[in-house]
Amino acid sequence: MKHFSRHHDEFPVAEDAPLPLVAIVGRPNVGKSTLFNRLARRKLAIVHDEPGVTRDRHYATTSAFGTPYAIVDTGGFDPDSDDPMKAGIANHVRAAISEADVIVFVGDASTIATSADRAAVDLLRRSNKPVLYVANKADSPRRDADAFDLYRLGVDEVLPISSLHGRGVGELEAAIIERLPPREEAPAPDGDPLLRVAIVGRPNAGKSSLLNQVLGESRMLVDDRPGTTRDAIDALVTREGKKYVLIDTAGIRRKGKVRSADDGEVESLGVLSAIRSIERAHVVVVMCDAHEGVSEQDAKILGLAHERSRAMIVALNKIDLLDKKGVKKAEEQAREKLSFAPYAPIVTMSVKAGRGMDELFRTIDEVRAAYFFRATTGELNRFFEQILDTRPPPTMGGRSPRLYFITQASVAPPTFVAMSNAPDSIHFSYQRYVQNQLRKRFGFEGSPIRVFYRQNRKRGEPPRKSVTTTVTRRQR
Repeated sequence: MKHFSRHHDEFPVAEDAPLPLVAIVGRPNVGKSTLFNRLARRKLAIVHDEPGVTRDRHYATTSAFGTPYAIVDTGGFDPDSDDPMKAGIANHVRAAISEADVIVFVGDASTIATSADRAAVDLLRRSNKPVLYVANKADSPRRDADAFDLYRLGVDEVLPISSLHGRGVGELEAAIIERLPPREEAPAPDGDPLLRVAIVGRPNAGKSSLLNQVLGESRMLVDDRPGTTRDAIDALVTREGKKYVLIDTAGIRRKGKVRSADDGEVESLGVLSAIRSIERAHVVVVMCDAHEGVSEQDAKILGLAHERSRAMIVALNKIDLLDKKGVKKAEEQAREKLSFAPYAPIVTMSVKAGRGMDELFRTIDEVRAAYFFRATTGELNRFFEQILDTRPPPTMGGRSPRLYFITQASVAPPTFVAMSNAPDSIHFSYQRYVQNQLRKRFGFEGSPIRVFYRQNRKRGEPPRKSVTTTVTRRQR
């Protein structure tokens, strides 16, 4: 029987299909960011009474009633501002609407509908997307009557909610899930010959040049000026009898590099497109400029793939501009900068000179195999016995945790579940040790792996309360 819960799954499983996207739109200061934080179940967006605090988009993945989805918080739609179209405010909203599967319009139950509300509703009517109209700040049943003012805008249904207190949010989540499109089932690894590879990175790192080199034609516009590619573009490639779908994405720049408001809106749309490309890819290739060195922004881009549990490769491009000592130094600097993902292989190449292409595709195949690897029961049993014989879990917080067995729950990425009598008493250092031993035994190059520890109890036995253990410096 499927278990439905408003809370996050105990151990979420990454899938190939991208998550459906829900966009939160409305005029400034109606509580969009508060609702975003409420749906995400963690404080991600800045919340402030001053209108316009959310100046760009925030993204998060969440779930409700067993269904995962992504949410995007947008800046305020305000046609009363100075030339809002040129300032990019309307484009900001349109960008989110164009990618969204469901839209949540947020109004303010404590005030009457404004011209900005009317303009937003008119825009949403023309989108032909499922729209939920909510009246926020309905903190009590007495406020529900005030929420009905939104009916004057000609909408069919208004949901009164309080993002701050959580009132009505459950009903909103149920309505969102009901309107989400059915998620495409990911095909079995052996039955899907098309490997999807997202090429991401900063502007001018050589992403489009790589695709042109593979295709043998100038299909992508290549320019020395960063930001040439704005949208994600897919290309079907056959190489040595194997088929790949290469996804070229817009370069992701630091906010300080985005100079104009119009430029910023197009840039944020490019970021959203890149994120969506990562979500529907099996393997993510992060293109970096070896001559300039791996930057903090490169690490953030790799972090996007890491957070979404995608297989990863770091491609150091433009090594033709370096000597052997410089290439070695660039590799060491990249490994240090990207230390949070030590399993990601580094490939050195020069797209312009055609060097390193074979190594890149060979690594892509290896990483994909690791991402979809499933260990046999016998292999896991032998591994588990060796772990317990060599190093059983240490006592922590006065409890002696035992491990009974381990099983692989899923692939993409490889996800394991270990049953224990006291999962909350397994020290983080031991959890890291188990992960390292799994990598040592099975490889998993380029692929994240996850190990979850669950309570093992006898049939009919009620679940025990979780034990929260404080780890002191001495225990560490």
